[in-house]
Amino acid sequence: MSEPVLSGSALAAFDQMLAATPGFRARPGQRHMAERIATALQNVSLGEHAEPERAIAVIQAGTGVGKSAAYLSTLVAIALERKTRVVVSTATVALQEQLLRKDLPALAAVLATPFVFALAKGRGRYVCKLKLERLAGSGDDVGDLLDADDELQATTAPTPTQNYRQNKLSHPQDPQERRIRLYGTLANLLATGQWDGDRDSLADQPEPRDWSTLAAERHSCTARHCPRFRDCSYYSARTQLAQAQVIVANHDLVLASLGRNALPDLDKCLLVFDEGHHLPGVALDQFSAAMDMSNLRWLDRLPRILLDVAEKLGYSLAQDVTTLAQQLHAALGDAARIGMDLLRQISPAYDQVQRFADGVLPPVLTDPMVLIHGHARALTEVLEALGAELKTRAKEDPSQAARLALLYAKLGPLAPRLNSVVNTSAMLLTHDTQPLAKWLRSDTSSGLVSLSAHACPIVPGDLLRQHLWSEVRGAVITSATLSSCGSFDFFLEEAGLQGTPHLSTLAVESPFDYAVQGQLVVAATLADPRHVDAYTREMVQLLLQDLADVQRGALVLFTSRVQMKAAVDALGASLLPVVLVQGQLSRSRLMASHQARVESGQASIIFGLQSFGEGMDLPGALCETVFITKLPFASPSDPVEEARAEWLKRQGRNPFNELVVPATGIRLLQWTGRAIRTEDDLARVVCYDKRLLATDYGRRMLQGLPAYAVFRRVGGQSVPVAGLQ
Repeated sequence: MSEPVLSGSALAAFDQMLAATPGFRARPGQRHMAERIATALQNVSLGEHAEPERAIAVIQAGTGVGKSAAYLSTLVAIALERKTRVVVSTATVALQEQLLRKDLPALAAVLATPFVFALAKGRGRYVCKLKLERLAGSGDDVGDLLDADDELQATTAPTPTQNYRQNKLSHPQDPQERRIRLYGTLANLLATGQWDGDRDSLADQPEPRDWSTLAAERHSCTARHCPRFRDCSYYSARTQLAQAQVIVANHDLVLASLGRNALPDLDKCLLVFDEGHHLPGVALDQFSAAMDMSNLRWLDRLPRILLDVAEKLGYSLAQDVTTLAQQLHAALGDAARIGMDLLRQISPAYDQVQRFADGVLPPVLTDPMVLIHGHARALTEVLEALGAELKTRAKEDPSQAARLALLYAKLGPLAPRLNSVVNTSAMLLTHDTQPLAKWLRSDTSSGLVSLSAHACPIVPGDLLRQHLWSEVRGAVITSATLSSCGSFDFFLEEAGLQGTPHLSTLAVESPFDYAVQGQLVVAATLADPRHVDAYTREMVQLLLQDLADVQRGALVLFTSRVQMKAAVDALGASLLPVVLVQGQLSRSRLMASHQARVESGQASIIFGLQSFGEGMDLPGALCETVFITKLPFASPSDPVEEARAEWLKRQGRNPFNELVVPATGIRLLQWTGRAIRTEDDLARVVCYDKRLLATDYGRRMLQGLPAYAVFRRVGGQSVPVAGLQ
C-alpha cells in the first residue's frame, strides 16, 4: 500500500472511532495529533534493512485532547495494513486499565479488520505450577524451597499496607502451616479452573514473601525443560501475547525486556510511549545497581544449598564454595564496617546517605570492593555452571525433568542476590570520564540498622540512546508534560533524542479555555522560601485561612513529608475531620471517601505529595482548588542529581538552569494540571511561593503553563498580573 493511501487509511480509522464515541466533541488538536502520527510513521522500515527509515514523533497533548484515541486508531490501522504489531507502553496501572477496558474495545468495535489485544506482565506475576504442586501436595519441600527466599524477604521492611492489610488467604498462625494452607487453597483454585495462575486475578492478594516462593521467576525456571511447560501460566500468557496485534506493557517491562524476547523485536513493530516523561527516570532505575552489605544470612546458606543440589545431582563443583562464601562474607563485613565509620563521620544518626564526590570510591573501600567482586563473580560462575548442568540433564532425560526443575528452583533466589553484589561492586569500581553516582545508605526502617551500597548512571539520555532508540524504527512518545518552560529541549536531552535526524515534535494545545475556566493566584509569603522553617510556618498559616473557605473539593500538594506534617499538626477542630492525608488510607479508599463526601455536599480536602501531583483525576466539584505549598523542586540531597550537578559544574555548565529549573517546570505543569480536567470545570490554582513571579526562573516556568488568568495576592486582595502568558 502506498504511503498516502496508508496514512489515509489510518486517519479513516481515527474518524471511525470518533464517530462511534458517544457525546464526542470535535477537538482540532486531536486530529492534528492523529495526522502527525499517520504521516510520520507510515514509511518506517521494519525488519531487515541495510539503511532503515526511522521516525520518532514526540507529541505533547494537553489535558482533554484525547491522545489515546489519536494514537491507537492511527497506529493500529497502520500495523494491521503492514501486518505488524503495536506495543503501547505506559507508566501507570490506571492508564493500562483505561486502554484495555475502554479505548481498545471501542476501537475493535469499529474497525473492519479484527485484532487481538493483550496485557504484557513480568513473569513474576504468574505462578510456577511445578512449585505449587510440590508445596501443596505434601508440604515436604516447603522448608527447602523457602530457605533462601525467606532470607531474601526477611531483610525487607514491610510497608504499612502489608502490615495492616487483612488478607483472607492469610491467618495469624505458624508461618509454615499458614503457607501450606495458602498453597493448598491456590492449588485447588488452579485445578478447578477458578484461577488462571495470574496473581493479579486473585480476589485476595498473597503477601509478597508467600508469593515469591511460587512465582515463575526467570532464575528459578527451566523453561522448555520443565514438565509443566505446556500448561505453564506464564508461557500460556506469552503464547496469547504472541497472537496479539496490540500489546499493552509498561516502561519498566519494555526496558527490562531488551534482548530477552519477552516482547516483539523493537525493529519489527510500532511503539507508543504514553506518559513518556517517565522514560528517563525509568532508564536510570533499570541500569542502576544496589547491594545489601549488612543482612548476610543468605550468604551463610548459599554453600549448603549449592552443595546439596550438587550432591543430589552427582555433580562436582569446580570451586570450594564454602571458602568462597566465607571470604565474600568477610569482605562484605569489612566494607560494611568501613562504610558505617564513614557515615558516622558525617553524623551519629543512623539514617544517613554519603555520596562519593566525582564518583571516586574512597581508597579505604577499594580493596574490600575488589575482593567482594572477585569472590561474588566466582560464586556466580559456580551457580551458573550448576544451573546449566541441571538444564542439560533435564533435556537429556525428560523423566527426571520434574526433580531437576525443583532443584533448579532452589538455586533461583540466590541468583538475584549474587548478581546484585557482582553488578554493584563492578559499578563502584568503574571510573570513566562521565562518573557514576555512588553512595552508601544506612537505614533503620526495618527496626535494625542496615547498610547498602548504590551506583547509578547520571545521564539517562545516553542509556536510552544506546539501548532503546538504536533498536526502534517507529515510535510515538506522548504525554501532557513533555515540554518545560515552553520548550521540548529538556525532555529531548533527557530522553537521548536531541539532534536525532528522524525526530519530529508537536505541541497540541488543550481544548480547555484556561483563561476563562481557571485562575493562577500567587499568594506570596513574607518569608523567603529558602528559609524553610520560617517559610513553612507562614505558609501553613495562609493555607489554613484559605482552607477554611473550601466548600467542596480541594487538593493540597506538599514538597515534603515534614512540610505536610506541619500542616496536619496545625489543623484546627473544624478542619481536621475535613482533611484526608496521603498514607493514612490506601489511594483507592481515600479517593472513594473524598468523592462520597463531595457528592453528599460536604467539603473534602486531600493532602498529598508528589505522587498525588500526577495522575489524580478529580473533575468538577471534586477539585475546585489546587493549593501548591512550594515550587516542586526535587530534593537537593538526591545522590544522582547531586552527582550530575557536580559533573556539570566541572564542565563549566550551570546545573540549576540546565536541570533544576526545567525539571521543576515539568512538575509544576503536572501539579497545576490537577485543577481543570474537563471543558466544564472552573478551578483555581493557589501557589504560596513568591519566586514564581519574582524570579527570572519562576517566570520561565510560567511560560510553560496553560494560559491561566494570573493574579498576585497582596494584603488579601488579588491583583491581575499582565503580560506573562
